[in-house]
Amino acid sequence: MLLLSAVVAALGSLLFGFDTAVISGTTEALRQVYALNDNLLGFTVSSALIGTMIGALLAGRPADWWGRRPVLALLAVFFALSAVGCALAWNWHALLFFRWLGGVAVGGASVVCPMYITEIAPARLRGRLVAVSQLNIVVGILAAYFSNYLVARGLGAEHPQAWRWMFGVMTAPAAAFLVTALLIPESPRWLVKRGRRAQAEAVLARFGHEHPAGEAREIADSLKAEIAGARPRLFQRQYLKPLLLACMIGAFNQLDGINAVIYYTADIFRMAGADQTSALSQSVIIGFTNLAMTILAMALIDRIGRKALLLIGSVTFVLSHALAAWVFATHAQGWIVIVAMMGVVGSHAYSQGAVVWVIINELLPNAVRASGSAVVCFLIWVLCAGVSWSFPVVAARSGAYAFGFFALMMVLQFILVARFLPETKGVSLEELQQRLGAAD
Repeated sequence: MLLLSAVVAALGSLLFGFDTAVISGTTEALRQVYALNDNLLGFTVSSALIGTMIGALLAGRPADWWGRRPVLALLAVFFALSAVGCALAWNWHALLFFRWLGGVAVGGASVVCPMYITEIAPARLRGRLVAVSQLNIVVGILAAYFSNYLVARGLGAEHPQAWRWMFGVMTAPAAAFLVTALLIPESPRWLVKRGRRAQAEAVLARFGHEHPAGEAREIADSLKAEIAGARPRLFQRQYLKPLLLACMIGAFNQLDGINAVIYYTADIFRMAGADQTSALSQSVIIGFTNLAMTILAMALIDRIGRKALLLIGSVTFVLSHALAAWVFATHAQGWIVIVAMMGVVGSHAYSQGAVVWVIINELLPNAVRASGSAVVCFLIWVLCAGVSWSFPVVAARSGAYAFGFFALMMVLQFILVARFLPETKGVSLEELQQRLGAAD
């Protein structure tokens, strides 16, 4: 039941990944259909990210009011409406609206999916299970690349309706997510918060926790102020350290440049001389790299820890971004372009990508996890919007500048993580709360 519930919740993350990457196969068609310049194309791509900011910021409160499970089902409805709407978009403004709606779903999923898995998982398995969420993001990205390629091969890369089919494919997994989200148990920590302790103990027992009664008592102790009716404020000194640490990791999750590559994979390969179909097939290679390195991260995250993965990833990020900057500066073509992009995507997959959704929810205390996660995810999506909107404009002048900036950010990440971030593997959420000085 534990693994099944984690996989079902992570379907939201699969749709998150699919929605994020699917537009990479449509950018050239959208340029032509709607006569978009670089700036308007950047806005079209980032329109979804405006929605993610709103979804991330607003998802925490409904998840606290109604529970994690009903919110997951609502997000599935938004994903389905977005897929159908983008496929049938009758003008540019309609496309922007439905991309925005999909972004709301992505933002909400980025908060609620990993939060739910964090709250149901035993400490010894938490990193691996929350990494299932990241694995599904990666599978969603790969599925988007692959379906884009199949549509382009089946209809022809220049077919005027191909881009509509690329968007519409997401309807099927969205429907599956809606049905399965209604079948999983509610989060035991939410049940305790609502005074339903017996139900929480039963859920903890179903999820394989060794001492469900004792753990329910620890959860209740960590939430005693809120259970008594006093809603804790996120922005207070008690929670400042874990919130700042979570925001630091969240910020570097976008400043590592991953979404510049994910959103514009096909464009980057076209800049390097590939035709449309070849660019889409090369995007599939990037997707498989992402998947393979994410699986590696799942094997390592509960063994060597979150901090070690971030430090090692910082080093390989710097090397990969430096190579990418050289590729753009020298106008190199061929296999070296694929190597550079594989390096960037692989570095993200086994470090930042695998760690971010785990550690954000580990660092944030029980009483403010939903609201704190919403703030951190809002920051992530603000930065993502900035990166995705500005990248085609900067890259049109010199991609070397963009990748050089990302390399510098990863040097900064190495320094700050080494100095300030605690290791969280194998520690209960309640004990982490004590260590960070955030206990009531």
